Amino acid sequence: MTTRRNLLEKGRALLGLAALGAVPTVARAETFEVTKSDAEWKKLLSPAQYDVLRHEGTERAFTSPLNEEKHAGLFHCAGCDLPVYSSKAKFDSGTGWPSFTSALNKAVGTKTDRAFFMSRTEVHCRRCGGHLGHIFDDGPAPTGKRHCINGVSLKFVPGAVEVSG
Repeated sequence: MTTRRNLLEKGRALLGLAALGAVPTVARAETFEVTKSDAEWKKLLSPAQYDVLRHEGTERAFTSPLNEEKHAGLFHCAGCDLPVYSSKAKFDSGTGWPSFTSALNKAVGTKTDRAFFMSRTEVHCRRCGGHLGHIFDDGPAPTGKRHCINGVSLKFVPGAVEVSG
């Protein structure tokens, strides 16, 4: 029999679980080559870049000019200037964010993101730890992956080419 007390206890338990699952975490167990104080990041980045790169925010869909970028070149991390994606891997996913089938070799790291009642793969710059976006399993060949990246976390360098090594 459901009592008022049982309902209140269940409600509190659900609220506690919601609070745990709905708040993105920004603490990282990893250490990165490029580290800066919070004040240094705020000085270096625009408010939108700071929110996305340092606090795992998300820009509004269809707001980034990089979503329409079609030239050859490389997309660099806006936080530390590391080349992270090639225009060769870019495709139009129709989602409103720049999308790529893969990152450049050894350019990004990933972690499980359990925020907002779901499990996703978060992708970040391997050099500064800046949040770039998420990786989904609904992309085209050859990888079947869609790296859904916040344009504000990138800067485009036209004509740049990937250097192996």
